[in-house]
Amino acid sequence: MTSPQPDAPTTDPLDTALRLVRAQATLVKRFDASLSGLHGVSLSDFTMLLRLGDAPGGRMRRVDLAEALGLTASGVTRGLAPLERIGLVTREPAPRDARVAYAALTPTGRERLAEMRTTARQVAADVFAQWPAGDLTTLATLLGPLTGSLR
Repeated sequence: MTSPQPDAPTTDPLDTALRLVRAQATLVKRFDASLSGLHGVSLSDFTMLLRLGDAPGGRMRRVDLAEALGLTASGVTRGLAPLERIGLVTREPAPRDARVAYAALTPTGRERLAEMRTTARQVAADVFAQWPAGDLTTLATLLGPLTGSLR
């Protein structure tokens, strides 16, 4: 059996999945290059900050952040450590339970996140600049159920 041509339509689930993996790798490189060059953070850092920024009060329990990002608790701890060192995130203990810790954006973190969002929006706009709006809507619609099924 021969592989489909790179741009040819396919009904092979494996080929489709591998195309998504290649597309994801390409997107990560584009976002990492811009976010790192302008803000000193990776796409992974940005997504962590973005989740915190979208959370009520700009903070989340670390275990909830881990679940939202599809990471382990130790993965979140490792990811937050450099963001804490550069002053974008702080660790807040829960007032009623010393076993619970929150990750919270600092005022500097909120300010820098706003700048990062602008950069990320520009990268996304550049990536999809040649796409008809209807195709972008279709892609977003098709990816919706997939992201939920991967948890």
